[in-house]
Amino acid sequence: MPDGSVVIKGGRVVDATGERAADVVVADGHVVAVGADLNGDRVLDAGGCLVAPGLVDLHAHLRQPGKEEAETIESGSRCAALGGFTAVVAMPNTTPAIDSAAVVREVLELGRTALCAIHPSGAITVGRAGDQLAPMAEMAERGVRLFTDDGTGVQDDLLMRRAMEYAVGLPHDVVLAQHCESAALAAGGHMHEGEWSSRLGLAGQPYAAEEAMVARDIALARLTGARIHMQHMSTAGSVALIAAARASGLAVSAEATPHHLLLTHAECAGFDPVFKVNPPLRTEADVAAVRRGVVDGTLDAIATDHAPHTSDAKDEPFDQAPPGMLGLEFALGVALAVLELPVVEVLARLSWRPAAIAGVSDTQGGPVAAGRPANLCVIDPEVRWTVAAGQTASRSRNIPYVGRMLQGKVRHTLCAGEPVVVDGDAQR
Repeated sequence: MPDGSVVIKGGRVVDATGERAADVVVADGHVVAVGADLNGDRVLDAGGCLVAPGLVDLHAHLRQPGKEEAETIESGSRCAALGGFTAVVAMPNTTPAIDSAAVVREVLELGRTALCAIHPSGAITVGRAGDQLAPMAEMAERGVRLFTDDGTGVQDDLLMRRAMEYAVGLPHDVVLAQHCESAALAAGGHMHEGEWSSRLGLAGQPYAAEEAMVARDIALARLTGARIHMQHMSTAGSVALIAAARASGLAVSAEATPHHLLLTHAECAGFDPVFKVNPPLRTEADVAAVRRGVVDGTLDAIATDHAPHTSDAKDEPFDQAPPGMLGLEFALGVALAVLELPVVEVLARLSWRPAAIAGVSDTQGGPVAAGRPANLCVIDPEVRWTVAAGQTASRSRNIPYVGRMLQGKVRHTLCAGEPVVVDGDAQR
């Protein structure tokens, strides 16, 4: 084997081609051999574990540039690596917004210190203000493949149509992702509009705030032929709309978050702002529908919507605190705990399917095979663990899963062949 090689020994390889017992040897950033009784200069124990393509997050807020007190690309990437992610799509609601080639270059440069691959998304509109289309072509030239104004949806119907027409005309294969929320219908709402908002006396956001924009963008995709991706779906009605759109042959993909797979609006009963999120936590029926959507493939991917906020910000009263939760270190554990799916299907929704949507399948999520880039994670799928307060590498502490038992833990993560997590500990 080549000098400096690493052998992942004693595990079961799991990828889109199936599952088999095999050792995996990595050198010079690539997988060089997969088979029985292999050796290397360094051994990573995978006994009782699965060796899989690294996870890919379509939706994470890394806050840099501009909000480094909550997170940096480096700290967020450490969370990602500990969670088994080898690639993260960074959302553009930074300060300044990622709405030009110059800011894309800055994020890519900052990503050189990261523990995983950082793929910046680009804003659909200048400054994410919803008034003027951003220069998507110049950002696409810098490698951006996903565009979104995430944090706000594009409210102007005609502008969104123009964005889709623009995207279709680009020489690069790009996807427009939408934060589906009608600002007019959601205005003033701090949680789901329903039983608990009434009990607590808090203004709520109705189902219609999400579903109206889902329906609009499906109609515009039918009109323009654009590829669209629906972010953090949270209602049964949204899942039904997407299922119908896919059945009609439209190029529509969608994601669910870990928190919308597990938590309901009842979590807000104690006025704890850690449970404030957009879109809001919904009802038990919605959670069940979102789970079914992930299981049956209507929702292609699980994406974290990792949204760090400082303790000072989250200590504000519920109606004044910013929305968002941490997710990168907990997504796998939530998914394995709540989804009635074989492990390989859970990994599909966390790895190769999001890689395809993000346009990074050339380096991420592919089969564990000789010649492929060595972006891998080693997972113990049977271990059960309880989330503790402060159990995160993030600069923030807004964890919604404290005290909950999750299933599955990352033992090792290799990014471009480098072991960045070994035995559950980040290596730099």
